[in-house]
Amino acid sequence: MLKKNFPDLPQFLLPGYGITYSSSGGTFVLKLLSQIPKILRAIHRERKWLHDTQATHQFDLVISDNRYGLKIEGLKSVILTHQLQIMTGFGPGADSVMRRMHFRMLEKFDECWVVDTQENGGLAGALSHPRQLPANSHYIGQLSQLLAPVAPEQHNNSILILLSGPEPMRGILEEIMLQQAALAIDYHFHIIAGNPSGRAPAHLPAHITHTAYANTQELAGALARARLVVCRSGYSTLMDLAMFEKKALLIPTPGQSEQEYLAMHLQTRGVALSKRQGEVNLSKDIPEALDYKGFKRNLAGTSGLMEAVIDNALQQLKVAAGRH
Repeated sequence: MLKKNFPDLPQFLLPGYGITYSSSGGTFVLKLLSQIPKILRAIHRERKWLHDTQATHQFDLVISDNRYGLKIEGLKSVILTHQLQIMTGFGPGADSVMRRMHFRMLEKFDECWVVDTQENGGLAGALSHPRQLPANSHYIGQLSQLLAPVAPEQHNNSILILLSGPEPMRGILEEIMLQQAALAIDYHFHIIAGNPSGRAPAHLPAHITHTAYANTQELAGALARARLVVCRSGYSTLMDLAMFEKKALLIPTPGQSEQEYLAMHLQTRGVALSKRQGEVNLSKDIPEALDYKGFKRNLAGTSGLMEAVIDNALQQLKVAAGRH
């Protein structure tokens, strides 16, 4: 995707954290916690990677998305996140401890850009609006890789099922959706499976179409046409829904406390219906989800805010360069 969108820019491979996920919601958090030593080793490796890469390429500014090792002495570095408050699932005490630990990591960076709007709790609620903020934080608004059409063509019975996230949970939800969509013949379902190496199942009913993976343009078109989107409640997906002002049925990944919080937060605000994966019933839930008010675009001023924050960072670099 990056090569297609930015063909002329050099790219460097930085390995991920190698996290594996549980197939059971009840053990999801525990499995993540057991991998903390591996995560800390990965952070140490990426810090060394940046140090070695900087020696050759002499970057002026680093902007990273939740990569906690991409900060070294003498190089201005910014970290982006929407999740200032980590929801542990173990209560307010554990959340408070995690927040303090998290802030210490975030405040090592020159700036922390919070991907949400500041007003009215934004989109992420308590995740991006804790009682206190990191000393280096700035809200930059909501972001989306997609652009909504000026006059979108919407089909009354079109339901988009948008699958995403790590295995095995992505595949489990796909099986559930295929089985239930086959019975809901009053709607036309378009499934985007979020699996670049996958293929469409054989012998699908006429009211179901299946795409293994969609590029940016295809995804934007599918969102524009859909009357309702069935999807996980990951934050990037929610920002895309806000861009297109969609109604949604949200199915948080079992055991993933951030997604569970976001889905319940948005349901409480009357934005979208939330259902647990084991309780979802498309035939019953789709009409109920359509009664919710849906997402509203809250991107007014976001582009200007983002540009102002970046311009300020670049101006500081110029001033610093002038001193030398």
